[in-house]
Amino acid sequence: MQAQHAPQGEHARAQGVPAATARRTSARYKILALLAIGTMINYLDRTVLGIAAPQLTKELGINAAVMGVMFSAFSWTYVAAQIPGGLFLDRFGSKLTYYLSMTFWSLCTLLQGFVHGVAPLLACRLGLGVSESPCFPTNSRVVATWFPQNERALATGTYTVGEYIGLAFFSPILFALMGAYGWRTLFYVVGAAGLVFAVIWWIFYREPRDHPGANAAELEYIEAGGGLTHRKSKSGTSADAAAEQPKAKLSWRTMGHLLKQRQLLGICLGQFAGNSTLVFFLTWFPTYLATERHMAWLKIGFFAIMPFIAASVGVLFGGWFSDWMLKRGKSPNIARKLPIITGLLLASTIVLANYVQSNTVVIVIMSVAFFAQGMAALGWTLVSDIAPDGLLGVTGGIFNLAANLAGIITPLAIGIIVTATGSFVGALAFIGTIALIGALAYIFVVGDIKRIVLND
Repeated sequence: MQAQHAPQGEHARAQGVPAATARRTSARYKILALLAIGTMINYLDRTVLGIAAPQLTKELGINAAVMGVMFSAFSWTYVAAQIPGGLFLDRFGSKLTYYLSMTFWSLCTLLQGFVHGVAPLLACRLGLGVSESPCFPTNSRVVATWFPQNERALATGTYTVGEYIGLAFFSPILFALMGAYGWRTLFYVVGAAGLVFAVIWWIFYREPRDHPGANAAELEYIEAGGGLTHRKSKSGTSADAAAEQPKAKLSWRTMGHLLKQRQLLGICLGQFAGNSTLVFFLTWFPTYLATERHMAWLKIGFFAIMPFIAASVGVLFGGWFSDWMLKRGKSPNIARKLPIITGLLLASTIVLANYVQSNTVVIVIMSVAFFAQGMAALGWTLVSDIAPDGLLGVTGGIFNLAANLAGIITPLAIGIIVTATGSFVGALAFIGTIALIGALAYIFVVGDIKRIVLND
């Protein structure tokens, strides 16, 4: 009876089927589907407040300045918890970390539907930031575990597209729910969906060698491409493969050496630049259409979807293009960096919206810029490529901390610019300039894409 529950890879070996001749399974794509759905829920949870804001502010008596603090509060704790979240991930592994993260962030979302004042709403937003902090480091680890190097960019792009798909296609549904049942319903629905999916993750996520759908051929394919596959411990019990790797000694000195590495500094600056464009679309874009372009709300609801669809395509195209080049013999320097550099350069064209009158042309420009930002969203692939052995979680935490400083700095900077000038002209110039700086960081700072070796 016990053999019925063994992984297919164990069956293949027991039956003497050579891995080279067995048909390779595709369990890794089922794992990727879990990541994509989890990422979609993640972004719905962090942005649903923006949809609820018009009704919520009236009922709770919150003015624009206080609401700005509520939007920003998520990023305060999200950024502050990145390194602790990475340490937790390195200690406890992917399955438990992601399950706890999703459970607690979904509870924080659900509780927002019960608030009746500023203080509890602020507490929920701060809790949401802490709870979501390990999500993307865990995504990066799962991809590094389950996918060979030549598939990681597309895998990263596939789960990243969840950020955009949820907002593009579920926002109209959420608006309809709010109109029919009120703003509190949004938090109930989105929070409950996350709690249900946390259970699904716990039931179905497995490390490669524990997965019943992964045969020996797939495991060998993952290992041959540098995947960190799951192994059995000496006691015969399962353990996180990353936890079995030789650990770099974590100390302030080690952290100092890691923070001085040009590869990490360069990709952090580049991701900050890409996230600045993303944050603009997540926060200020509807306001820009309403105040600068004087669009009616019905038009905003229609036009706002277009850039998110473009970004979804950009994410998938960037990942596919990167892996396509790598499979055809291009070096990681070209295959990984070229889509990101191209994307950041194209994202800087957002400034052109300052010089056109047609709203349709503006939406085209915005869609191109957001498509390009999606192309540039491959930074997590580089994290798994350059992270020192045993420090993938911490490296991902540092990277995500730097990237999500955009969630604090960019909304505040745009708000100051718009308040001081009375228009978004300077704000779009700010976004375009940051994108150019990110491209220059990848060109001149990152250097060779190779694993960092810390010599303590």
